[in-house]
Amino acid sequence: MYWLGRHRSLLLTLLLLAGGAVLCAVATGHYAWRHALAAESSQVQRQLDLYGQGLQQRIDRFGTLPQVMALDPDLLQALSGPLSPAGRQRLNLKLQQANQVTRTSTLTVVGRDGVAVAASNWNLPSSNVGEDYSYRPYYRQAMATGRGRFYGIGMTTGVPGYFMSEAIVGAQGQRLGAVVIKIELSALEQEWLSSPDVVLASDDHDVVFLANRDAWRYRLLRPLGRTEHREMLDSRQYADRTLKPLRARTEDVLADGGRMVQLVDPALPRAMLWQTLALPDEHWNLHLLHDASGAVTAGRTAAITGAAAWLALGFLLLFVQQRRRLAAHRQRSRSELETLLKQHAQELRTAQDGLLQAAQDADQGLSRSLEHLPQGVVIIDGQQRLVAWNSRYLELFRFPPGLVRVGRPIEEIFRYNARRGLLGPGPIDEAIERRLTHLRSGRPHMRESEKDDGTVLEIRGNPLPDGGFVTSYADITSYKNAARELRSLADALEHRVAERTRDLDEARREAEQANRYKSRFVASAVHDLLQPLNAARMFVSVLRGKLADPALQQTTDHIDTALAAQDAILNSLLDISRLESGSLQTRVRAFMLSPLLETLAREFGIAAKSRGLQLHWVDTRAVVVSDEALLRRILQNFLSNALRYTPRGRVLIGCRRVRDQLRIEVHDQGPGIPESLQGEIFEEFRRLNDGVEQERGAGLGLAIVERIGRLLGHRISLRSTLGKGSVFAVSVALGHADDVAAPVLTPVAAAEPSDDSPLRQCRVWSIDDDPRVCAATRALLERWGCNVELADGPPGALEIASALNVPQLLLLDVRMGQWHGPDLYEALCTLWQARPPVILVTAERDDALKKHATEQGWGFLPKPVRPPALRALMTQMLLRHRG
Repeated sequence: MYWLGRHRSLLLTLLLLAGGAVLCAVATGHYAWRHALAAESSQVQRQLDLYGQGLQQRIDRFGTLPQVMALDPDLLQALSGPLSPAGRQRLNLKLQQANQVTRTSTLTVVGRDGVAVAASNWNLPSSNVGEDYSYRPYYRQAMATGRGRFYGIGMTTGVPGYFMSEAIVGAQGQRLGAVVIKIELSALEQEWLSSPDVVLASDDHDVVFLANRDAWRYRLLRPLGRTEHREMLDSRQYADRTLKPLRARTEDVLADGGRMVQLVDPALPRAMLWQTLALPDEHWNLHLLHDASGAVTAGRTAAITGAAAWLALGFLLLFVQQRRRLAAHRQRSRSELETLLKQHAQELRTAQDGLLQAAQDADQGLSRSLEHLPQGVVIIDGQQRLVAWNSRYLELFRFPPGLVRVGRPIEEIFRYNARRGLLGPGPIDEAIERRLTHLRSGRPHMRESEKDDGTVLEIRGNPLPDGGFVTSYADITSYKNAARELRSLADALEHRVAERTRDLDEARREAEQANRYKSRFVASAVHDLLQPLNAARMFVSVLRGKLADPALQQTTDHIDTALAAQDAILNSLLDISRLESGSLQTRVRAFMLSPLLETLAREFGIAAKSRGLQLHWVDTRAVVVSDEALLRRILQNFLSNALRYTPRGRVLIGCRRVRDQLRIEVHDQGPGIPESLQGEIFEEFRRLNDGVEQERGAGLGLAIVERIGRLLGHRISLRSTLGKGSVFAVSVALGHADDVAAPVLTPVAAAEPSDDSPLRQCRVWSIDDDPRVCAATRALLERWGCNVELADGPPGALEIASALNVPQLLLLDVRMGQWHGPDLYEALCTLWQARPPVILVTAERDDALKKHATEQGWGFLPKPVRPPALRALMTQMLLRHRG
């Protein structure tokens, strides 16, 4: 009881510190854990959105293909009556060729009875031809509603895929059968393998059919009902695959719908964060399981920090209190301290005198007062005779018994060590005399000595007040060995750093070379892709003029829109390649900004009006210094995004002067962009959503804007408020009105050919190495009334060219295998003995080539060609040549 009463305040203080630390740890840890978990859940949701966009884009890439194939007259004719073996073979070959172009898994035409009439894999062992697919849901849906969608395992190939079908409708509106395409999604699972998380996709029965880990595929997220089970067996959706249940236990539900679950089968060692994204178009769900142990670590760290902060505050208060108590005792203790110091000084002097006396009085053996020392110690008096030593001294030098005794001169010890070679090379007497002289001088010293067995000793000597000397010997062999090893390790590390530096330089050179190869590859690939795209757009233009049915004309408009979108994507990829490789030439000059803003407002004002929006612009008299064409690209992308993501209201383009810069801003009233995603939208193929009209952009516009800004040195900025809108801006240097060059007059586009148009009965040659482009060009020119005397490649042109068949106009490709367009033109002019007007129609984006064509007076038109632009340029070239 006495002890408790005396220490009651101490116990209360300790209880307060401990209890407060526990409470702070629990509160801060729980708050930090929930906050970190919410942040991770938001990040997982964004990642899941990106996965969903990737899956949807892969499906949408082939979405319109069944509709286009269903309009093919060959397919309609094949299902309208009995099909001969030859007709069936032609249809198989056509589907095989179409499949090679579209790169789907299979293309199949199914008759009204559900039996496959023809297929792209007709020549393979797993051919679909002759198989009965009437039980498949995609066939039943197509015959019932005109269109079908179904994911399952192929019954002939055994390969899972996504089936999309479209009904083939006869002239009287009856459904004659269906065209079915199959796309494989296994490549998507390979892309998901790079993610450390578990990514799953489940169908409308909650069966996992896509996963980046094999153990999760074909798992049931919930028990199947009897009707669902029977439906899956009838359609043989997953063939003979065993559907195992996925067993999980939900431990917590977050505010955003995420769940913390403990996986039992397949088993995972810790609780996972489970987020789900619905894909309503396909009736699928996308799931992502993320390891949320980082949130637990953050909570634990915060708990430790909170407890430490509470303890630090408590100890600070105790420290202040203790300082006050010490101040009260300081004055009283000063005199007592002085008394104690005097007593201790007297005791130390007495102890020192006793030590010296004991050393002087020791007649033999070891000194007990030196035995506790780890060093070897020896003491001599003023006559250089041994007074005392310890056992460590005897161990280090291995003296024989009887050699070391009290009163023996130190010279004899030195001589004994010299005969063993411990005093180094040279005469023995000189080495002994040198050491004796140093002892007589009474100067302290320190040196190192290495024995024959590799032992390194550190020798320290200090004089005594009565003329004697104390010498200590410390074994520092391990320290020296460690120092040598550290030096060797440092040398090895320097050598390794040098090697790594050389490797990094080599890797950098290889990366630069690979980047150059990539740029050339992208340019070549885009050129090859633009060739068939150019032919397709010409064929569509010809087809539109021959169709009288408004529904079919609308279909051709959709096809032309899709081709235009593909054209924009390819040109954007080429622009990014040129920007990254540094091959894009710039023409920076001073120009008036007002005409550019007026043109943009007029162009985009029509699009805004069609969407029920208002586009306002603020005029300016400012002069800016930039590349006018590239600045126009930046502002076009800003305006296009603003119109796409503004559901209602208005869009504004205007300028603000900021010191010596002019900031051109585009304001919209869209949904706004979260701050965490504002950096991501400038990356390639990043889109937040699909806009107010579900226009699917490629996600390349802002990536091009960011690269053009870096190329021109223009700062691209963004500020956004959720629910109110965004402001995209580019800062451009201001210029002077005196530096503005005279405006260049641009030609006026020609109108639709009339009866007296120069194109009527005009003799035209079209030279291209792609037969599809030649056929499309011939059809388009003949629709305009031209006489197309040649539509062929370079060999055919050189074979028939003579002075008797000089064309009035030449359409010439540039890159045609071993032939270069301008060189071929010179060869033809020699055969013609004339120089007719020529238009270079090319997929090359070479500024030098365009400049050369302008200097020669040639026309220049990039692929894919827009028919109105081609017609206008041909009219202009003919009128100029006649003049």
